[in-house]
Amino acid sequence: MRITSNFDSGNINVVDISDAKNIQLSIDKDHQSDFYQWFHFKLETTAGEEHILRITNAKDAAYPEGWENYQAMASYDRETWFRVNSEYKDGELVINHIPDFDNVFYAYFVPYSYERHLDLIHQSQLNPDTQLITLGETLDGRDMSLLQIGVPQPGKKSIWITARQHPGESMAEWYVEGLLDRLFDADDATSRLLLDKAVFYVVPNMNPDGSARGHLRTNAVGTNLNREWLEPSMDKSPEVYLVTEKMKEVGVDLFLDIHGDEAIPYNFVAGCEGIKSYDARHQTLEETFKAAYAAATPEFQDVHGYSKDKPGEANPTVGAAWVGEQFKCLSYTVEMPFKDHNDAPDAMYGWNDVRSAKFGADALTAVYAVIDQLR
Repeated sequence: MRITSNFDSGNINVVDISDAKNIQLSIDKDHQSDFYQWFHFKLETTAGEEHILRITNAKDAAYPEGWENYQAMASYDRETWFRVNSEYKDGELVINHIPDFDNVFYAYFVPYSYERHLDLIHQSQLNPDTQLITLGETLDGRDMSLLQIGVPQPGKKSIWITARQHPGESMAEWYVEGLLDRLFDADDATSRLLLDKAVFYVVPNMNPDGSARGHLRTNAVGTNLNREWLEPSMDKSPEVYLVTEKMKEVGVDLFLDIHGDEAIPYNFVAGCEGIKSYDARHQTLEETFKAAYAAATPEFQDVHGYSKDKPGEANPTVGAAWVGEQFKCLSYTVEMPFKDHNDAPDAMYGWNDVRSAKFGADALTAVYAVIDQLR
């Protein structure tokens, strides 16, 4: 047997591999951080035999409640990912699997590789009125890439979509891929009408360094980007600094920041009810957006989610709160599960890449519902 994670977004340590029914593993912490939960590795073995893989440090992960009722993901071809029998027991995540082939990949969620990210942004620029803009570089020297879709004109709204501030939340970039596919569809009336009314500014991956490094939550120097929006810096959080500078240049009328939640098995949004400028108009926009999203797809719901902030008590360092206050605009954090969406469960695949992409495409229906009321 052999286990390796020496590839894009790989993360695992081998503790003991001497027994196929007692493979002991641990997850590496994010660099210069105590966060960890993302894993991604390949097992080379003999097909048809039972394998029991134990992640021995699961109990001290960033969100141990995320292991409850969680099923790990596996793939033989890195295209189709399925759920495998997993149990959180005695502080360990125990994966029990009989591989059909000699080589199998396991991951916390369907990975979204840096190569696929490059394909996404460079293929996107081939679409009409789309510009690929390099805002600057990350600490590891990767491009901070922005897609500007549409031609800025007086009266047009500025719609911002950012994803994957937390790199292990790979469902966020799958969401963006689905949203872009629909936005570029010339036969989709919603997309055509939106581009008549707005310019989209899309950052498919806010944290390319952390993504490639196999991090859960931080960038190359251990910074949680979604706590940097009030005072970002080129030393600690150039990703946020570069994006906020561009936002100040072009303005923001609607902001969606796409994430994944380890523990909650539902799709939901978190709003800006706690920012200082929140008012009845903002509340109406939020309610209209949520109603339209729920009407567009049963994958969205508004019963389960985070507790609402009290008036004036929003954390101003969080992206959606900072943007909502700075630009007095509709601003949402969109959350998807690592487990499954319990309102529409799928035992074989759970919540996955395909459903994330469709959920992203459906978001455009909700954007269209509020586009004329944004200002």
